[in-house]
Amino acid sequence: MKNPFAAQRESSLGRRASRLIKVFRDVLYGATVYEMVRDLRKERAQREHLFILVVFGDLIGMPILPPYYTLRLLPYALEAFPGWKRSLLRERDMTDLCDMEA
Repeated sequence: MKNPFAAQRESSLGRRASRLIKVFRDVLYGATVYEMVRDLRKERAQREHLFILVVFGDLIGMPILPPYYTLRLLPYALEAFPGWKRSLLRERDMTDLCDMEA
């Protein structure tokens, strides 16, 4: 007959080991590539906002492309509109400008 406490202790050790491995993996990720990933995500967001501005600038009064091409690209950029409008109309302060330079 097996001891029920031994099985519980083994599962507890397994959970602790998996938690320790996860913490070690997160620390290693943060120490090596986190900053690069954050910068790449910022760059991607900026390029997406620029693309939407060029293509759909007529929504804010800056027509750049003819309407034909705008309508052809509309299905691809439709889901990005709410975030684009929010970021375009968001108030910025000096700390945001300093963060954008880095």
